[in-house]
Amino acid sequence: MTRILLLGGTGDALQIARQLGPEHVYSLAGLGKVPLDITCAVRVGGFGGADGLARYLDEEGIGLLLDATHPYAAQISANACAASQAARIPCWALRRPAWQPQEGDDWRMVDNWDEIILALEPFSRPLFTLGREALAHLDEIPAHQYWTVRCLDAHPGNARARIVDARGPFTAAGERALFSGSSIDVVISKNSGGEATEAKLAVARERGLPVIMLRRPALPAAEREFTRPADLLDALRTGLS
Repeated sequence: MTRILLLGGTGDALQIARQLGPEHVYSLAGLGKVPLDITCAVRVGGFGGADGLARYLDEEGIGLLLDATHPYAAQISANACAASQAARIPCWALRRPAWQPQEGDDWRMVDNWDEIILALEPFSRPLFTLGREALAHLDEIPAHQYWTVRCLDAHPGNARARIVDARGPFTAAGERALFSGSSIDVVISKNSGGEATEAKLAVARERGLPVIMLRRPALPAAEREFTRPADLLDALRTGLS
């Protein structure tokens, strides 16, 4: 029996974790809720970088490392590949395809927070869908802006920001209500891919709103890469072939 360590925290990873038995381990960085509907072991917290992860793989007798982390978790993916090489075990990765702009989209590509703030200057009612990052900047909001920030964690916000704690999947109808109720005039997003949070892009498109899109980081190549959880699970069922 090959023991598996699954690095997760995404909805795709949870799909995989639900199919793993008690001998395997599902690892979470510590953000969000620990799932209660899985039979595999759950580990919460970091490993101490690539070296710490390599030690864990060796000490726990892990024979296969699965990287199903978020497309923007570049450091974790780099640590996973380095640790698997040090431990001499394979690393498979779930690489969710990026969204592609469609006709009518107005995407403005940026690489970091400073570029986001510069691109936001003409707008007054942005919707941030980057996760927690915007929470560290609530005291820096320009006088002409009121931010709506959607993330997993509840937060009090302030006089110039509303925090919406919500977890996808999100529907087009729900996004329309949010956009209308908050008078959104621009969306800030990571190019996360997948269907769970794609509705915001469709609503921005139909309303003619720009999307400030944070480019994806480069990720290391894994021994095997999959674009869908179902394909990765099929590979596991066929004996890790």
